[in-house]
Amino acid sequence: MLERGSAARRRATLVAVLGVALVLAAAGAVASARWMLSLDAMRGFVERYPGAYPLPEGAPVGIPPWLAWQHFFNAFLMVLVIRTGLQARKEKRPRVFWSPRGRPKRRTSLTIWFHQALDMLWMGNGVVFVVLLFATGQWMRIVPTSWEVVPNAVSAALQYVSLDWPTENGWVNYNSLQQLAYATTVFVAAPLAVATGARLSTVWPRGDGRLNRLYPIEWARRLHVLVMLFFVVFIVTHVALVLATGALRNLNHMYAAQGSADPAAYADNWTGFWLFVLSLGVIVGACVAARPAVLVPIARLFGTTITR
Repeated sequence: MLERGSAARRRATLVAVLGVALVLAAAGAVASARWMLSLDAMRGFVERYPGAYPLPEGAPVGIPPWLAWQHFFNAFLMVLVIRTGLQARKEKRPRVFWSPRGRPKRRTSLTIWFHQALDMLWMGNGVVFVVLLFATGQWMRIVPTSWEVVPNAVSAALQYVSLDWPTENGWVNYNSLQQLAYATTVFVAAPLAVATGARLSTVWPRGDGRLNRLYPIEWARRLHVLVMLFFVVFIVTHVALVLATGALRNLNHMYAAQGSADPAAYADNWTGFWLFVLSLGVIVGACVAARPAVLVPIARLFGTTITR
């Protein structure tokens, strides 16, 4: 009992020390960024590269309704995918197993089956998103089209760290740091999640020794976890900045598909906020409902289940 209390105190002390160190590091970063931006050379740099460059001629303005829906579906599926992935890693003795029809020996836990089913829906949603992205020209908003994206991203990063945030209007154009983050998420992190997830899934041909040697499961597992951490950091940072840089206006853009070239417009409109709250309710409700009593009847539509 004493050992357990001592371990708890050590953990609490470690958390406190890390918290203080994080606050000091953040304060140091803000002070350093502010000092850099006070220099004449850096002020000239920010004037030349304000954080965003003009989009190509013909680039669409605004966020269409299909993109707002895609954004919700992606958030809904990503939360469930991350949640079930963490559950699968912690699950030592699954209570329910699932097998494809006619293949009872190829058995997996209900949690992993649900995780993979969500993965398939997420990939389908992603394919639709990418097709529509290029069909409508929306790709120009998130794919860099000029090398000016690099200095503008550096400028935007300095402005964020200094807490003197760049002026922006996501309805018209994202800043370069946002653009790089979105492009990396869609065209790098998502394909890596699919490639590593396929290696870990039940559809992988485990009997193919040569293929397994070329693509070891340990590599896929480590990279899959790193990609998951990237998505978690991206989601937390993205939501924090959306709420901190004009919550009502930003939520109207992404959830109500409402916006204007005037950055002050829709800054007091609550439509997007309430749609955002509704979406959170749907996501939380799905997480609560995702239990064996609900999942087993669904899983039986696609195979057989065994409860122990």
